[in-house]
Amino acid sequence: MKQAVNQAFSGAKKIFKRSIIISAVSTLSAAATVIAVDHWQKRDIARSQDFPHLPPQDVTIGDTNATVYTYGEDLFNEMLTAIKNAQTSIYLESYIWKSDEYGREFKDAVIDAAHRGVDVYLVYDSFANLVVPKKFLTFPANIHVLAYPVFRPQILLFDLKYTGRDHRKILVVDEEIGFVGGYNIGTTYANQWRDTHLRITGTGVSELTSAFVTFWNHNRRDNLPVIETQHTPDWLPKIQAAANAPIRQVYPVRNIYLEAFRRANHHIYLTQAYFIPDAVFLDELLAAAARGVDVRIIVPEASNHVLTDWLSRGQYSKMLKGGITIWLYRNTMVHAKTGTVDGKWTTIGTANIDRLSLQGNYEINMSIYDTELAETMERVFETDLSNCRQLDLEQWENRSFINKIGEFLLTPLSPLL
Repeated sequence: MKQAVNQAFSGAKKIFKRSIIISAVSTLSAAATVIAVDHWQKRDIARSQDFPHLPPQDVTIGDTNATVYTYGEDLFNEMLTAIKNAQTSIYLESYIWKSDEYGREFKDAVIDAAHRGVDVYLVYDSFANLVVPKKFLTFPANIHVLAYPVFRPQILLFDLKYTGRDHRKILVVDEEIGFVGGYNIGTTYANQWRDTHLRITGTGVSELTSAFVTFWNHNRRDNLPVIETQHTPDWLPKIQAAANAPIRQVYPVRNIYLEAFRRANHHIYLTQAYFIPDAVFLDELLAAAARGVDVRIIVPEASNHVLTDWLSRGQYSKMLKGGITIWLYRNTMVHAKTGTVDGKWTTIGTANIDRLSLQGNYEINMSIYDTELAETMERVFETDLSNCRQLDLEQWENRSFINKIGEFLLTPLSPLL
């Protein structure tokens, strides 16, 4: 009897192992197929440079002046002007820094600033820039450079605090002018992608200064100096930076979204490059829609990461049936990470609504309570809607069986992205 039980247990164990292996192989095969087909289909497609956007929008929030940018060339010109006029310090952090025309212009500008005596501190993510020539990311000795490492040995000990990337995009000049948002540095982002960035001057800049300095001082190597800030951050109830810090296991960006959703009474407008919400996040959106809140989400019709598109689509049926409307941005990549609720609250930043951003990477989103800024972001949202098509539930439910199978097979990857 005991032998029979052991044999049955052993057989069940083998079946379980085979099932796991088959499931993993199926998921990876589906992922490889999707990537290959997407690459083939997009090989000759050029991103449109003719998409609707607003000129820079100026808003006053107390003693802080804010400008919203929705076109890269407008933003980059302002960032370069700030760098060229810098007097004391430049703090520049970019997830991606391309070695193209705009990338070289930014590099030349910070080198010139350092030569005239400005203290220049640069941060970039080494993994995100693996394809960028090493020579391009080499700077003169009078510039302090922190290359966030590709690999940290602690990962081998399964310490998840060390798995996140530095996905932030921050520029602070003289601790008086600050920029933050979704734009990386590169020519593609200047005129081929739709993104959103925020420029602030006044007291609110201290939020960005503090975020940069904290990251630098926690992650610098011994050969890099500690940054001593000149100002103590003020308590600003209306303007706060939510900064994710994996090393400290702090992830406030997720919470500012969830709190805003719970308080929503009228509308929630989200624009997201990569939208793979976890169960709690999606439940809060569905709960808002169930109580009559107008929940609209703009996502790319086809993003630059096809796996993200497919994983996002796996949630569409539940969202559409729950009263959330989905708007597909056409002909170019929308890379913005923004939200506005009830004409009162706005967030603009670097975090996508997916696991990597909300519970993995270094990210930063501004959380701002101001009706004028919210109204401005609603105008931006309406402008973006003019370049979208609304996804219809009946049309979506009638998509091909192959697509449904692909979405199902790829579902196990959701927690990884």
